[in-house]
Amino acid sequence: MGARASRLAVIFSAFAAGLVVCLGAILFVGGRGSGTGVIQTAAIGGPFHLIDQNGQSFSDQDLKGKTFLVFFGFTHCPDVCPTTLFEISEILRNLGPEADKTAALFISVDPERDTPEAMRDYLASFDPHLRGLTGDPAALAAVAKAYRVYYKKVPLEGDDYTMDHTAIVYLMDKEGRFVSPFNMKRTAEAAAADLRKHL
Repeated sequence: MGARASRLAVIFSAFAAGLVVCLGAILFVGGRGSGTGVIQTAAIGGPFHLIDQNGQSFSDQDLKGKTFLVFFGFTHCPDVCPTTLFEISEILRNLGPEADKTAALFISVDPERDTPEAMRDYLASFDPHLRGLTGDPAALAAVAKAYRVYYKKVPLEGDDYTMDHTAIVYLMDKEGRFVSPFNMKRTAEAAAADLRKHL
């Protein structure tokens, strides 16, 4: 009976953990909701002070009055980051002059390599509206925590490494409040039309 009870306890614990993860996903993906909405408890986003690709101080206050997109990544990323930044660039291009009414942030999860100079060189290949943000490890960790972003250094052969990280594009409103994950699985035209509704 002891072994059976132990197995049941393990199964129950796994079920409870799965329920918590599922509930968390529902809260996250569910958007802001209506009325008193549960999304407020998720508290995604918040104040930050970082450095942009030009070496200038940049904070959440610089975005007041603008709807903006946020994506976390790193300049040595082999696929997801450049692909996502290209897609964001296409969305901004489709907005035309209205792109000036919004902002798009690329926040580094690799402060060891992503200096402002590295960010500037990397972003030269994308839309000029994209702003790269970096900072010291503590500052970037605080922003990642505020946006519920996971990231971890993964050693490779030799002294090299890569970064495992959350790859969600966040849509934030003019007050810096989380709206929803921004759907990138559609045409740039459709995504731009959706973003335009929030400007």
